[in-house]
Amino acid sequence: MDVVFMEDKEKISIKDYQLPSLNKNEVLIKVKMAGICGSDINTYRGLHPFRKPPVIMGHEVSGEVADIGTEVKSFQNGDKVTVEPQQGCTQCEYCLSGNENLCTLRRAPGVGNWSGTMAEYFIAPSSTVIKLPPETSFETGALIEPLAVGFHAINKANVQPGEKVAILGAGPIGLLTQAAALHKGSDFVMVTDIIDYPLDISQQLGAHTTINVASYTDWVKAAIDNVGDKFDKVIIATDAKEIVNQALQLTKRGGKIVTVAMFHKKHLIDVNNIQSLEKEIIGCMTYNRDDFLQAIELIKFGNIPIEQVISHILPYYEASQGFRLVHQKQDRSLKVLLRF
Repeated sequence: MDVVFMEDKEKISIKDYQLPSLNKNEVLIKVKMAGICGSDINTYRGLHPFRKPPVIMGHEVSGEVADIGTEVKSFQNGDKVTVEPQQGCTQCEYCLSGNENLCTLRRAPGVGNWSGTMAEYFIAPSSTVIKLPPETSFETGALIEPLAVGFHAINKANVQPGEKVAILGAGPIGLLTQAAALHKGSDFVMVTDIIDYPLDISQQLGAHTTINVASYTDWVKAAIDNVGDKFDKVIIATDAKEIVNQALQLTKRGGKIVTVAMFHKKHLIDVNNIQSLEKEIIGCMTYNRDDFLQAIELIKFGNIPIEQVISHILPYYEASQGFRLVHQKQDRSLKVLLRF
């Protein structure tokens, strides 16, 4: 079968790969769509902390069940599915509490012996496979995983109906986090970025206001003046310089900040702003199963057109071009999907 293979930093190729045999508790998925994620770009740039080339790329996926192991009972051929691309040890305190994302033995596609999803076929443990509603398109199905990231951030922030939420960064994760915040009942969402076109998509998804931070000398003051108040919850979806302290300035007394971006640089933080005003900064690592189920609920509810986040759908053999589009932000790229 063909796979999208990263041989070295910024070097993508299509390779023929021998499909492993299916174990008794595994599911073989005929991949239909695979998304290029920001963390894939970190791998592409050589910055990812644990996913390193040479590697079969990808962890966002939608497809159809093509075969099942002898002990798999909950799926059958033809089922439309996605995958929660992580597996814990099942025995530690984190796994037993439903927080496999924190398991010290957590497995993920593209790490160790679990190949990535950018392949004609992908094998996953049955416990990680999730059925999609039959009416869900494969394109939308490939957005479930990044949408689950957004729900995990919103759930960590404990966003409540009526609260004001600021989302800093309008990449695909920021935009899908916006969708999760609206679904949870936030009655005012502000989204920021340094580029206009993702802010246009943010408005199409229902943002109440957007701020191009490059247009202001002091965008934090402009945002607060625009809204007339500070925010109950702030989600950081970019690792821009000074972004944590800017988030603190935006946040109300007693408010919460959640970091969902991958940070590559150390940040100096105004601890006094946290302590004296009882603010919280909360880390956010991937998701859990409830986040996936909430993402699917939003898809079924259908009132937020998250497919607007998809900017390009390319045949998988143009993967190298897809990675360049995302990495260099060319051609108004946001979420780029590969079709298999």
